[in-house]
Amino acid sequence: MDKSSARAAALTRLAIGLAQGIALFLLQKADESKSWPATSPMLYAPLLVCVLTVPLLPLSALSAMRRGPLLAWSAVAAALVAIMAVHAAWVGAAPDRLGAGPLSPPLFIAVAALLFIAHHLVQPAEASGKPVAPYADYFDLVGTNAVRLFLSLAFTGAFWLLLFLAGALFKLIGVTAIQKLIGETAFAFPATGLMFAAAVHMAVQLTEARAGLVRGVRTVGLVLLAWLLPLMVVIAGGFLATLPFTGLAPLWSTKAAASLLLSAAAALIILINAAYQDGLEPPNSILLWAARLASLLLIPIVILTAYALWLRIHQYGLTPDRVMAAAYLIVAVGFTIGYTLAATRPGDWMKPLEPTNLIMAAVSVLLLIALFTPIADPARLSVASQVKRLESGKVSPAKFDFQFLRFESGRYGRLALERLKGSREPEIARRAREADALGARRPAQPEKPDFSGIKVYPLGAKLPDSFVKQAWDTEARGGCIGPGSVCKALIFDFDGDGADEVLLGATDQSDIFRFQNGRWELVAQTSARCGSVDLGEALEADQARMSEPRTSRDLIIGDKALMIRPVGKGCEGAPDASKPNRPRGPPVAPGPLGSAPL
Repeated sequence: MDKSSARAAALTRLAIGLAQGIALFLLQKADESKSWPATSPMLYAPLLVCVLTVPLLPLSALSAMRRGPLLAWSAVAAALVAIMAVHAAWVGAAPDRLGAGPLSPPLFIAVAALLFIAHHLVQPAEASGKPVAPYADYFDLVGTNAVRLFLSLAFTGAFWLLLFLAGALFKLIGVTAIQKLIGETAFAFPATGLMFAAAVHMAVQLTEARAGLVRGVRTVGLVLLAWLLPLMVVIAGGFLATLPFTGLAPLWSTKAAASLLLSAAAALIILINAAYQDGLEPPNSILLWAARLASLLLIPIVILTAYALWLRIHQYGLTPDRVMAAAYLIVAVGFTIGYTLAATRPGDWMKPLEPTNLIMAAVSVLLLIALFTPIADPARLSVASQVKRLESGKVSPAKFDFQFLRFESGRYGRLALERLKGSREPEIARRAREADALGARRPAQPEKPDFSGIKVYPLGAKLPDSFVKQAWDTEARGGCIGPGSVCKALIFDFDGDGADEVLLGATDQSDIFRFQNGRWELVAQTSARCGSVDLGEALEADQARMSEPRTSRDLIIGDKALMIRPVGKGCEGAPDASKPNRPRGPPVAPGPLGSAPL
């Protein structure tokens, strides 16, 4: 680029940055004063989101794309962003929510992700003059722009740090004008826009002049990251190899199986790409085989994820989180199919990975558009699913979360609630009217759990009626309070005072409850001193006893010792032995918590 072109690009970028800053300042003042256009959320939302995000496209591609295609792409991007913002404002709009109120952080994250992915599909294709550019062009542009973005943000942050330092220094000598200036939004927004635009221009010039250096730094970073791939293969392979021995019950009991498995799949996909890079040269043979194995490991992980998600949806219907998880799963399935073909195909190493990445990038863009428009809005799908469960009788009105419709699903939920108020079922209509009249979401009532799935030891024993009938809150953790519980219960006198306590848990990390103050309270927790304990197997053999001596005693199950730790309320320690909470029998020797009885 010659000097005159560079000067013109610099002036254009500075003009874009300054205009963006001024526009954001005007929008912020309208929101603050609740004046037009903030009083029209359907107008204010697209203006705000477009002004905040769309100018980044010409800032980054000004000297890399021809003016006509760049303007056309920016217009298309602005239209897509505006549609998503209008929908978000429509869903979140309420009489007391003006300006940016109806907009949520996920919208801004989704828009940023959509523009980043789509822009890096459009620019290389336009530069090459083909619908699909060589894969190395996409790879190179993503890496270069990531470096430019980091440098630009770092420069803008340093600019503000220096301003704050200047304000503090001058305040020392009684001059507060600088602090007042930087505290004014009329200065802050335009200055930030201007400095960020200047930083982008300098970063573009630097990376173009030192392209080899940028590629070298990027390659070093990716190579270091790629060497984590063999470790991730061992972790994922070990996890899958262990499942036949542990079964799936412990995995389902976490209540977060799908999200954890999706995280593992994402880690494998990222590390496979770190090893592959631009695909022009095969990596070290260890990384080559690790990438192939990792691609195959995606198959069982994605299958388990799909099964876990299907179980939750089948049992409890859709929620916004499950809709988002389903979208992530679609992307994971696409990557898995492509990477499996790449790993098993003979010839150039994993070449099908390249079209897979491009196709899934386009799929991700389409999914983001669908999720933040009426096509597949998580709130709309969730409301429809939950209301259908209510009206079909799968869930009773007493257990249905009407407050989800009132407070957590936007306009879709409020419209459904309005319809349910006229339901022919009196109980549904009454509860819908009560929820609609609420001004704020009420805290969830303590849950009366279902302990029917818990096996109680010694065999033949039963949980105390007061334990079963108690309204529980967060004290019953680890998934022990649901009908699908895999927990075990042990009725045992842990402190030798003649009254039984209850041990409840699925592993050696279990909870001990004592009846005191008129209710069962969590007083201690157990953990294995070494190794792990199969509670079910050991308890089947009736092998529970307390260790000797009685000070700092352990619970012995089989040949394993479970250390007992007291649990207090907040910062309180173990109960004081001199101040018992309930009547006790004759004095006993110190219990398993030392001088304090359990």
